[in-house]
Amino acid sequence: MLIFMSILGGFLILTFGAEVLVRGASAIALRLGVTPLVIGLTIVAFGTSAPELAVSVKSALAGSPGIALGNVIGSNIANIGLILGLTALIRPVGVQSQMVRRDIPLMIAASVLVWLLLLDGTLGLLDGLLLSLLLLGYLVFSYYSADDNDAEEIETGPRNPLLSLAFIVVGIGCLVGGGVLFVDGAVALARAFGISEVVIGLTIIAIGTSMPELVTSMVAAIKGQSDIAIGNVVGSNLFNLLGILGITALVHPVSAAGFSILDFSVMLLLAILLLPLAHRGYRIGRRDGLLLLLAYLAYMGWLVTHAMV
Repeated sequence: MLIFMSILGGFLILTFGAEVLVRGASAIALRLGVTPLVIGLTIVAFGTSAPELAVSVKSALAGSPGIALGNVIGSNIANIGLILGLTALIRPVGVQSQMVRRDIPLMIAASVLVWLLLLDGTLGLLDGLLLSLLLLGYLVFSYYSADDNDAEEIETGPRNPLLSLAFIVVGIGCLVGGGVLFVDGAVALARAFGISEVVIGLTIIAIGTSMPELVTSMVAAIKGQSDIAIGNVVGSNLFNLLGILGITALVHPVSAAGFSILDFSVMLLLAILLLPLAHRGYRIGRRDGLLLLLAYLAYMGWLVTHAMV
């Protein structure tokens, strides 16, 4: 009973946190003249990736590398397949030219880089430093290269700038707390059925820590703020690869033991698939969303079947 209460309570807190974060971030974007796309790629992406950071660092320090790495790989797969798929099914997501020209290709490049760094089986201190520096460079570049012509109208949030910042802080806090609560309940449930650490990281924990991205993207899409919806997904994937793995590797080496080439391949292939889908009409339609969702469900089906063998 406590397990299910933890899962439900975590989800409700995540929902509230996502709503508050989107409102605060939108208001900051409007008042500072920063495009919603950049806000989605930075503040919102960082906030929704906070649970991944907490879980990955905690798992690495606790000697559970399967959960630490599986969390990031599984979250990136879920962000594109599950989250963007469901979001597009609810409401087609508009894609700006900057996303196609720069951000999605960078996500693909980061996926390849992490794969190459893991060829020796471990992400060490130097690997973590490299990834962290690349993230910092990306954030600086995103801010100074933002195209004002790509901006779209966003919903006005709190008029007081301090209140807007408070919304962001409260939103991020709820996302972190709700994510941890959700994951703790989900992990306890999964272990009760004897599921392996790697599979837990790729499925239960990945979905749990991706709940902020799911709720935030769906809320943003329903409000017509597609910049934040897709920017949140792509930005979160970049944060996961460069920031989450980078910081985790700085704290403790991250091992790739127990992972198959299929796990990395699915993450990379979904990132590559997103590029032509986004480029065609600069829009992720309902059919595209269905394709992404079916690809994700097929991968989940393989994982579950493999775990039972």
